[in-house]
Amino acid sequence: MDPIRVMVVDDSVVVRKIVTDVLSADPDIEVVGTAVNGRIAVSKLEQLQPDLITMDIEMPEMNGIEAVQAIRATRSRVPIIMFSTLTERGASATLDALSAGANDYVTKPANVGSVGQSMDSVREQLIPRIKALTGRPVTAGPARVAAPPPPRTAPPRAPLPGTAPPRTGPGKKPAVLVIGSSTGGPEALATVLSQLPASLPVPVLLVQHMPPVFTRQFAQRLDRLCALRVVEAADGSPLVPGTVHLAPGGHHLVVRSTSRGQQTALTQGPPESYCRPAVDPLFRTAVTAYDGAVLGVVLTGMGADGRNGAAEIRAAGGTVLVQDQATSVVWGMPGAIAQAGYADEVLPLDRIAEAINRHLCGVAPARPGAVSSAGRR
Repeated sequence: MDPIRVMVVDDSVVVRKIVTDVLSADPDIEVVGTAVNGRIAVSKLEQLQPDLITMDIEMPEMNGIEAVQAIRATRSRVPIIMFSTLTERGASATLDALSAGANDYVTKPANVGSVGQSMDSVREQLIPRIKALTGRPVTAGPARVAAPPPPRTAPPRAPLPGTAPPRTGPGKKPAVLVIGSSTGGPEALATVLSQLPASLPVPVLLVQHMPPVFTRQFAQRLDRLCALRVVEAADGSPLVPGTVHLAPGGHHLVVRSTSRGQQTALTQGPPESYCRPAVDPLFRTAVTAYDGAVLGVVLTGMGADGRNGAAEIRAAGGTVLVQDQATSVVWGMPGAIAQAGYADEVLPLDRIAEAINRHLCGVAPARPGAVSSAGRR
């Protein structure tokens, strides 16, 4: 297999060298060129034909957001990973870049003066994303996949890929909606949540793999976009219909049962699937707090976070929907669930919201003939 051709775009000589050295050390990756700003990167695109671009945000002449817009204007779908600072300004610019068509982002090392630490940070963050976005196997880091646990109630026969094990009885009417996503998730979530009504009859809890600062900015953007109220989750908030609680970066979001009803809780337990926040803690605590009356949704993302939790939702009588491969930026998380047989429906992104409405509100699909990919006509 040919190596992955990468173009590195950054106005910092130090950062360009760190990124180039790290990527060149991987036998699966070839750095085919560099650029000091977006204008030069766009001009080199046709000549270099990269498989992927790493893109700084703040650069002279043409910044990273403008470069993403210019590249997408050429109808190029080359994957673009943004290099962002872990600041309010960096988070806002990164979300703008994702809206403009970037596929993912990594945060810059905090101290580029420590070359060894900077290289480790870039290696751990960037290489798995490059391989996932270009369809190559990822054998280490965040995308490593553990074997799924058996469901609590074993199915009578092995399920076909992409279909759920047969139920012993009808599924429970959902009392809560829990959603997980990662790579490609910000835009996928904006698509799904913006189509849900303010009258949604259940509370919503959401995990998007993001660092601190980014989650606060992302919650504010979703709140402006959606009829539902979207907040960055706090510890001890009551769970009521019409509000979406987004897990804050650095904390697991879980559900806690109290004498006054279910509440949000934040923990700093160990990372799961290399992530904190992670989807699995949310899913399994929702199952316990709501006695399995859970609708779980997993959208595009790298790795297998959410698969274990989906197994628990299914075993307890809940329902699981996942995004299909064709519309996912990376079919890691939803694919792991579908391939394990824990998905009730495997749907394209533009059908997820209507499926949620159907399960929660009894609303018929907006367009006739809607079927999951497990039984597509």
